Amino acid sequence: MGGLGLFLLGMTVMTDGLRSLAGNAMRSALMRFTKTPVSGALTGAVTTALLQSSSATTVATVGFVSAGLLRFENALGIIFGANLGTTVTGWLVAILGFKLQLDTAVLPLIFIGASLKLFAGENYAKVGMAIAGFGLIFVGISTLQTAMGEVQGVITPERLPSDTWLGRLQLVTLGIIATIITQSSSAGVATTLAALYAGAINFAQAAALVIGMDVGTTVTAMIATLGGSVDTRRTGLSHVMYNVITAAIALTLITPYVSIWEAIAPGQLTQNAEIGLVAFHTSFNIVGVLLLLPFTAQFARLITHLLPGHGPTFTDGLSHELLDQPDLALRAAQISIQSEFIALLQHIHAILGHTNGQLAELPALQVALDETHSYLDSIQLRSTHANQLERLIAMMHALDHLQRIHERCEEDEDRAYTAQRTVDLAAEYRLLVESVDEAIAALQSSDWYQANQIATTSAKHIHQQVRPYRDQTIAQMAQGELDVVQGTARLEAIRWLRRVSKHIARITGHMQQATLAIGK
Repeated sequence: MGGLGLFLLGMTVMTDGLRSLAGNAMRSALMRFTKTPVSGALTGAVTTALLQSSSATTVATVGFVSAGLLRFENALGIIFGANLGTTVTGWLVAILGFKLQLDTAVLPLIFIGASLKLFAGENYAKVGMAIAGFGLIFVGISTLQTAMGEVQGVITPERLPSDTWLGRLQLVTLGIIATIITQSSSAGVATTLAALYAGAINFAQAAALVIGMDVGTTVTAMIATLGGSVDTRRTGLSHVMYNVITAAIALTLITPYVSIWEAIAPGQLTQNAEIGLVAFHTSFNIVGVLLLLPFTAQFARLITHLLPGHGPTFTDGLSHELLDQPDLALRAAQISIQSEFIALLQHIHAILGHTNGQLAELPALQVALDETHSYLDSIQLRSTHANQLERLIAMMHALDHLQRIHERCEEDEDRAYTAQRTVDLAAEYRLLVESVDEAIAALQSSDWYQANQIATTSAKHIHQQVRPYRDQTIAQMAQGELDVVQGTARLEAIRWLRRVSKHIARITGHMQQATLAIGK
């Protein structure tokens, strides 16, 4: 237990150090190099190998999908590749821990790493964490080896489930439970390697345990998806299904794999059982990737069928895991603002009587606007580029105008109705309807420049008509052509048109500015 604890501590310290040192770059790579399933799988494998944690890769991917920064279909390649990348840890343990036995040689590394952590600058301290964790891993492996040697008579292959289909399934279940408890498949693989090296279990039993440990890694990702958007839950479910399918394939490969080893190099699998086990771990993951990668689109459709969508959710992407990366948090907020704005424009369409309009649930939309505002408040810009501050300020302005236009929609629907029915406002009414229609089309392709051009032109024209229309209406009231109630309603209608068009122009202008700041 102490050896396992040292290994887990080493993995945690090393992973934290690597994540602090290169986590931002790795997460950026996850988003940048996932245009195809193949590139996604390669990126997922490399990222996991470098971070030494498939859970870190998968949870980051779930966060990106939740934030709307990564499409669910593109995330599948990363999920497939992460399982392959995690097998690198097994190779390090088998070669450096069991073959070369570096437990004594790494002790100076722990001292160097701890010294860097205590006395060096921030970046060197992160390097020190990674080095010290790397050293602790092999001290833990050495302790595990010693412990397993002492329990050879207590834990034997005969005491574990026999090498039958039922026995293998029981061992797979045991592997799943072990990974759920330790929250690390690498720790389980290291313990299994130590048991195999000491002769406490045979190769087939070890292979079944490792298969179960691969399935057990899905629990972390599933926990990360709880309460998330439908795409987030789809990502978690796809991780589980992929691992279950790969595990089923791996179970059928144990016997052929042993036979191939015996045919090519008789006796070598017994002498080099730990190398054979990590090679098996890598092999069945490669087989799983090669079999499922060509069918990524079909796999995505299956998951979508099992978890269908339930309408728009505006703030699912505002993941708090992204707050330590202001650039990604700002992107997530921009996506939420865009979806909330489109919903308000469609609501305006509906209350203006347009056939393509769709009434929004205004109370729910108000909650979403408030959540987005709170999220923007949570983004801490310390020593960041000026463009991030510019983007944040622009989005704050846009959100303020969104709140105001929400009030116009909530309180003034009767004024929209008056504008629709007043002959003298026909041109302005039609102009607003057409500009909203065109703005929605532009925003659906994220073209803030085009949306702003349309909205600004419309707002200027309506603004120019306010004074002459107001003078005309008051003159009609004075001459008795309109009573006070009718006249006041018409004056409020033109004010409503002016305010709504102005807010739309301001929102699109600020969001265009936020978009332009990305490239600075």
